[in-house]
Amino acid sequence: MRNKSTIGEYLAFLSIKYEVDPDQLFQALISAWENRMSKCENLLIACRKKIRDKTIFLITRGHKVVAQFPIPNNFLLEETNPIARSRNTDLIQRYLVKKTNRGPRSLHIADLRSGMKRINLRAEVLEIPKPKSVFTRFGNYAAVTNALIADETGDIKLCLWNEQISSISEGDIIQIENARASIFRGEQQLRIGRNGKLSVIENTESNICR
Repeated sequence: MRNKSTIGEYLAFLSIKYEVDPDQLFQALISAWENRMSKCENLLIACRKKIRDKTIFLITRGHKVVAQFPIPNNFLLEETNPIARSRNTDLIQRYLVKKTNRGPRSLHIADLRSGMKRINLRAEVLEIPKPKSVFTRFGNYAAVTNALIADETGDIKLCLWNEQISSISEGDIIQIENARASIFRGEQQLRIGRNGKLSVIENTESNICR
């Protein structure tokens, strides 16, 4: 991916692949730039060499070399995190969709895009509107509502049917497994398929998104 991407996109790709927060990765690069070495989760970052207006970094995990590449010094001096910004580019979003659809993966709400499948997600239930009764294509009536859930990166509607609605309460911390993201009436939402799972992790109120 490195040859097709900007340095910001490449670092965004690494943050996703190795499940590292982009803000932590950016700060770790700056720390290594200033102090020669730093650690970010399970990654060790070393400043190998400074050449004029760029610095060569080596990133390892255990005994494995993850990457070695030059970063322009002005990239490290940016006031806003260029790695976090790069996670919203088309290249990274296409990678996220492709990666997620290959297998279940824990994501944040801000990373979700329509078309993603097999999504694992942890969030807080903010609101559960009163269910509506709808006539389904199977010829029967069902209760449905779109609950509002959120994590530290944003919020999204979660489509719930029948007994799913009563299985959770406002304030619960829930774990969603094998869901898919879609657009319904112009609004992005999560749907839990036949092979998906919805479970409550905590019943107490949380500050996850406050």
